[in-house]
Amino acid sequence: MMSIFMFILGSLISMNYISIYFMKLYLLNLILILYIYELILNLNINNWNYWTKVYQEFSMDKVSFILIMLTIWMLVLMILSFINDKVNNLYINLILMMFMLLSLFIFFSSIDLIKFYLFYEIGLIPIFILIIGWGKQPERLGAGIYMILYTVIISLPFFLILMFVYYNLNSLSIMIFILGDSMIVMGSYIMYIYMIFIFLVKLPIYFIHVWLPKAHVEAPIYGSMILAGVMLKLGGYGFMRIFFMFKKMIFSYNMFFMIFIFWGGVIISLMCLRQIDLKMLVAYSSVVHMSMVIVGMMTGFESGMVGGLIMMVAHGLCSSALFCLLNLNYKRNNSRLLFFNKGMYLVYSNLSLMWFIFCVINMAAPPSINLASEILMILSLYKFSMYFIFFILIFSFFSGVYSIYLYSFTQHGITFFSWGISNFMFISEYTLMFLHLYPLILFIVNLKFF
Repeated sequence: MMSIFMFILGSLISMNYISIYFMKLYLLNLILILYIYELILNLNINNWNYWTKVYQEFSMDKVSFILIMLTIWMLVLMILSFINDKVNNLYINLILMMFMLLSLFIFFSSIDLIKFYLFYEIGLIPIFILIIGWGKQPERLGAGIYMILYTVIISLPFFLILMFVYYNLNSLSIMIFILGDSMIVMGSYIMYIYMIFIFLVKLPIYFIHVWLPKAHVEAPIYGSMILAGVMLKLGGYGFMRIFFMFKKMIFSYNMFFMIFIFWGGVIISLMCLRQIDLKMLVAYSSVVHMSMVIVGMMTGFESGMVGGLIMMVAHGLCSSALFCLLNLNYKRNNSRLLFFNKGMYLVYSNLSLMWFIFCVINMAAPPSINLASEILMILSLYKFSMYFIFFILIFSFFSGVYSIYLYSFTQHGITFFSWGISNFMFISEYTLMFLHLYPLILFIVNLKFF
């Protein structure tokens, strides 16, 4: 961790346009975040069934531990993206970032369902402010409204469900469901369908995905990074937690959800192939990957849960890296259109290599951890129903197709316009891309971490 800190420090010092005041502000936040990272890392949680008490009603198991680590790592990368883009109102951005860290930490570590619900919604506030305050297009207001309508209003009745749970079980602790045999029985099939729907909105899946591309297009680069890297994982984490409340219904009702998600994922994959806006393409690809995550988890098997968790981590880092690469293109070419971003290999061969690496990881080519996650999900789907193997193979095929489409159309072909700035990259940009790749490489050689 110290070597990573020195690497970031070197990139900061190399940027001579950063003032001493701002550098101190960056370093203060970096030190605080990395210190929290080290404290949590020392908990050494190695078992899915082992919980470590943090403070009173806050505990962590392996799932929440991994996602908190992902959150902290993504916030460090957000700080580096501030350097690259020379963000206005930096102090407000850093306050939003620390508020986001606090709310997500409470969400991932809370064992009380009321806090779980409140911070599930509060975590969207910083993203909404980033879209409204730092978006560059007039459509940002519509994107923010779409996000609030789809994610917050739909989940409001969740509070009534919690009251129903408390009335029947006299407790709102997740531990009752995870460590005991208590389950919701009265009206459970209706509650299960609705609670699944609440978390599917946050993932999102087809038919309720409209808010995600709009939010990505209007958000600044650091907003897209945290949205793709962490916020989409809230739905997957929420499903893993309520799974224990309705575990007897997995084989009864999940098949209908899975068929619908498979069908929607194929449609979204085809939509990726007709996008001309690079940011929209990456945003739609996120819908496909998160559809694969929820399908694996809905099998109810441990291999599906582990595969979904691995894909959430891999997608968080890979999708964030692709948005960063798009931003590097945009700063040099002032356009996100596919037609105007051709022939980059002729101008930026080093940047083209990074495009190749992350497109390969995105398509789950070996030896990426995406491949390991897909293998685990294929095994769980085979246990659940062998007929679903065909659908997951279609998912994997189209994932490879639009990843190759993204790489080939941006790197090859004729350059129609001269690129805006000189053909070299800053050290901070190399650092940002390396820190996306660094954990992916470590996880490849240490899959036992999951």
